Amino acid sequence: MLSNGSILKRFPAIVILILIAWQQRADCQRNILDSTFTFRAGTVKTGNALEIIRKHTGYNFTYDSRLIDEEEKTEMTFRDTKLEVILKNILHKDSLSFSVIDKFIIISYRKKELPSPPADRSSITDKINYLTGRIVDDETNEPLPFATIAIKNKGKGTITNNNGEFGLKITSDLMDDTLSVSYLGYVGRELHVKEALADNKISLKKEFIPIPDIIIRNQRPQDIILKARSSISSNYGNTPASMAGFYREGILKRNELKTYSEAVLKIYKSPYTGTLLSDQIKVLKSRKIETTGTHDTLSVSLKAGLSTCLELDGAKNIYDFISIESIQDYRYRITDIVTYDEEQAYVIEFEQRENITEPLYKGTIYINTYDFGILHAEFEVNPSLIHKMKNSFISNQTRGFDTWPVSVKYSVSYRKVNDRYFLSHVRGDLLLYSNQKRRLFKSQFKVFFELAITDIDLKNVTRFEREERAPIYSIFSKTIKNYDPSFWENQNFLRPEDDLLQALKNMNVRLQEAP
Repeated sequence: MLSNGSILKRFPAIVILILIAWQQRADCQRNILDSTFTFRAGTVKTGNALEIIRKHTGYNFTYDSRLIDEEEKTEMTFRDTKLEVILKNILHKDSLSFSVIDKFIIISYRKKELPSPPADRSSITDKINYLTGRIVDDETNEPLPFATIAIKNKGKGTITNNNGEFGLKITSDLMDDTLSVSYLGYVGRELHVKEALADNKISLKKEFIPIPDIIIRNQRPQDIILKARSSISSNYGNTPASMAGFYREGILKRNELKTYSEAVLKIYKSPYTGTLLSDQIKVLKSRKIETTGTHDTLSVSLKAGLSTCLELDGAKNIYDFISIESIQDYRYRITDIVTYDEEQAYVIEFEQRENITEPLYKGTIYINTYDFGILHAEFEVNPSLIHKMKNSFISNQTRGFDTWPVSVKYSVSYRKVNDRYFLSHVRGDLLLYSNQKRRLFKSQFKVFFELAITDIDLKNVTRFEREERAPIYSIFSKTIKNYDPSFWENQNFLRPEDDLLQALKNMNVRLQEAP
């Protein structure tokens, strides 16, 4: 179901035309904030000041009413001043940012720049500090799964698990740095690393941007999808990257954990365009736990979990639902525009058209409104047609048993570091049923696999020797000899969720926890 990326060769002229047209539009959007204006209205109410700007520019404003006091007095006297500077002056808030979509200027929160703390070199040693915490909603206190936690402007980071928990090892050279926390639809936060070490709960405020229906109606989702496709080269880079990552996979039978494997990886990430080189994986260390034995009449193994994580990088192995070749097979609908850090993202839902009889995907993709980078995608194989893909997920069935997929869901996230997007997180969840032929009762299997990128290096990038490469198309768990209780040492890893941790305890195995 994943395109091999060759579709660009079939329609080169279309892609070029789209690129030129959209680039002009993006430049035009930014120009209004950089354009200069002269106003001599004197002291007016803030709401009236915004109305004056609307009349002069033809651009409307949209913002959360809690952000701006329209009755507050402000000075509306400027001469040949950039509009962005004018807005900052009349609104009297350094915590606001401005973006443009069509003829609307969106006013939203901006992460505050933190002053650098004084370096206390006496407290900095070579030891590694382990930063743990939980990311939650500011109002409901509900955990935020798959939030991004990163050292600002650097490749080091991690993501939260389903419980909103995270762990990140901080070396002495990062103690005076800044921790950045991001989540789609929420105002991002920045904290000094030392401050974050002292607080194990970080709350994020949900940002509501009142998007007029006209903004959404005026956008053609297919155009946004195609622009995201044609912007991959500029957004994801044409040079290779070296990544560190944490991988885990597991299989549960009737909610009882049967096998669990995890590994610390090094990944050679080949350029997104202009190369025939493939991605490579090297396993630095790995361990597994399993309870499957001779008494089990039926077991399931996950094949090619490592390779699937690489294949699910849809900016490199073009997703079926953003390919030029298949876009006519889908229905698209813009449902919202949400904030992400200091920018916004289109929320586009998609599903296959009724006349398409082969199983395709349904889901949601988030695309940056400014540079059209793909931020996140969550999708699943069409549940009503997944039975037709039995042979795509099931191989080497146990004799006398029938096994079939019920649900196949994926989630993929990207992170922007210094204006370049990188793969950040991949998750797959499969639900299978199996029963012995001519028997009434069936067994349920849950299969999951997950990859979290914890470090990115653009300087020391080399491909791996043949003998170093992981057998990514094999059954990963069967390549591991044993379980290593002193596994992590100084490596970053993804913290197990409560239910997974309990399942591991039920297997009489204690995962190494951070000190």
